[in-house]
Amino acid sequence: MFKKILIANRGEIACRVAATARRMGIQTVAVYSDADAQAKHVAACDEAVHIGGSAPKDSYLRWENILAAAKATGAQAVHPGYGFLSENEDFANACAAAGVVFIGPPASAIQAMGLKAESKRLMDAAGVPLVPGYHGANQDPALLHSEADGMGYPVLIKASAGGGGKGMRVVEKSEDFAAALASCQREAINSFGSDAVLVEKYVQRPRHIEIQVFADTQGNCVYLFERDCSVQRRHQKVLEEAPAPGMTPELRRAMGEVAVAAARAVNYVGAGTVEFIVEQPQGYGHPEAMKFYFMEMNTRLQVEHPVTEAITGLDLVEWQLRVASGEPLPLKQEQLVLTGHAIEARICAENPDNNFLPATGTLQVYRKPGHTAFERAADGPTHGVRVDDGVREGDAISPFYDSMVAKLIVHGATREQALARLDAALAQTRIVGLTTNVQFLRRVARSDSFAKGRLDTALIQREADVLFNQEPVGLALAAAADVAQTLTDERAAEGADPFSKTDGWRLHTEFARRFAFEFHGETVQATLSYLHDGALRLSVGEGDRAVSGLLAFEPTATGDGLVVSYAGQRSTVQVVRRGEVGHVFTPAGATQITSVDLLAHAGDGQGEGGRLTAPMPGKVVSFAVQAGDVVTKGQPLAVMEAMKMEHTIAAPADGTVAELMFAPGDQVTEGAELLKLTLG
Repeated sequence: MFKKILIANRGEIACRVAATARRMGIQTVAVYSDADAQAKHVAACDEAVHIGGSAPKDSYLRWENILAAAKATGAQAVHPGYGFLSENEDFANACAAAGVVFIGPPASAIQAMGLKAESKRLMDAAGVPLVPGYHGANQDPALLHSEADGMGYPVLIKASAGGGGKGMRVVEKSEDFAAALASCQREAINSFGSDAVLVEKYVQRPRHIEIQVFADTQGNCVYLFERDCSVQRRHQKVLEEAPAPGMTPELRRAMGEVAVAAARAVNYVGAGTVEFIVEQPQGYGHPEAMKFYFMEMNTRLQVEHPVTEAITGLDLVEWQLRVASGEPLPLKQEQLVLTGHAIEARICAENPDNNFLPATGTLQVYRKPGHTAFERAADGPTHGVRVDDGVREGDAISPFYDSMVAKLIVHGATREQALARLDAALAQTRIVGLTTNVQFLRRVARSDSFAKGRLDTALIQREADVLFNQEPVGLALAAAADVAQTLTDERAAEGADPFSKTDGWRLHTEFARRFAFEFHGETVQATLSYLHDGALRLSVGEGDRAVSGLLAFEPTATGDGLVVSYAGQRSTVQVVRRGEVGHVFTPAGATQITSVDLLAHAGDGQGEGGRLTAPMPGKVVSFAVQAGDVVTKGQPLAVMEAMKMEHTIAAPADGTVAELMFAPGDQVTEGAELLKLTLG
């Protein structure tokens, strides 16, 4: 076994690998960029080496620097994690040439499976079922368009060297193909250095089911069951679970055996995932009619590997280390046992209500649910909650890397129990300082389609009415919680002097306090009356929408929140204040309410119309207009790239383009004015 390894990655996967290595008595070396000098993964390892600038191309993709760090520290092996260099055959070859073990498959297997078109030709020769499509080397746009027209729409364009949903577009009709192809190719060359694509028939009601495979250097290969990754946005996974709902033993065995055959066809070694698109021709609830087709093979550890660990009670990173050091697989196929159900939720810094726009900022508050790692037990894996992350409270989410903050993994005896545990754990997650998808994840998990296992890759679009622009906490409760927190803070600051008390007592009359709030863009007035008997009456809003009732509150048993009773509703709340903004967390969900000092804001302007600003730091890819062009509301104006994805900036209203403020290729900061638009 290795004595020291270098982890050629960052964030949660670097922390994850370091944890297993520490348990096995293996020393670890971290590498870090300028932006990651104080990152959690640096502190998690025994040593750390600086390898370059903040952008991945200047650090985590510089394998020469990484190999130099391995040699300098005496690391015997390199674990690439996922992303970055994990599927780079040049890096794997360079490791071998330098006498450093690459903890992954042979470079030949990476190369064979790295190009989607080539891998499909290999799988076709091996008898693995494929989706109808064009996988050829000729990349002439007219030919690709003709092939798409021939197979019929909708079609899927995919970057041949791609992964992670990048360089991928669904095209519904022929007239949209050319623009989608150009965008796909731009994103592909920026992410993978190649603009080659393949075109496939887009399968109706598709499920994304993948098989975890593992092979050693002695010729043994097994499958560790399946994961369902059908819940996706922008072709990137949101929720993953194991086993796949509705999976029959016969289909599991058939898919597993095909996955093993695919791995053997390229002499695979280590952890890999064979991904399948599964068609449901008779709709949901008919697993006996499902058909599966090979999609691609990921020659690395997957982001969602913890759900497989949960249902098998195994540590897949430990298996990687043992196989890479020359040991045989710890178990044979017949010894593998599936226990219970596990679900993983990817907590990301993004705004689901704004087309999942990535967010940046500082984790001012980052509180995780109570959790424990899944460990091997006599009766199988421990049921519980696990959090994998690479950040701490106070850390920043930058525009240089992926927007994922953490992975929340739950395991239960049944899917229903796992779902309940997931909802409870998400409800206990507290993040302040940037926008996240935590509340969206709760809505997805609670949606009718997901709860009942009616899964396909269009689930989010199908359930859009209940997933987006939802407010789980009403104005009345949010205002009551904020007022209760204000009174709690005031009482805590009171001294022994009775004249310092803020209980509103008056000798001959009742005392009333006025509050003003902003809630979802609306200014709301509230009045708190101190009654003679010591009770409090709170009135929120005016007219038909007004709510009035007695307000009572007390600290929770744990002291980290309040139990608030108001207008017939009793709820446990926690209010986290950051300036004027109160972040209100409740079991039903979370919201924000702003306390408004009307005098302090009396001079504020009304905001400037006609300005189009960058919603996040990034690079200007292109402008679709020129100065003087007349545009209509919703018309695409510019394309930006941030966090490895393209984002289209559209006109907020009809108008005329007055001036472009940047050129394609320029880096811009959040809030930078991209162009001037004269409205009307």
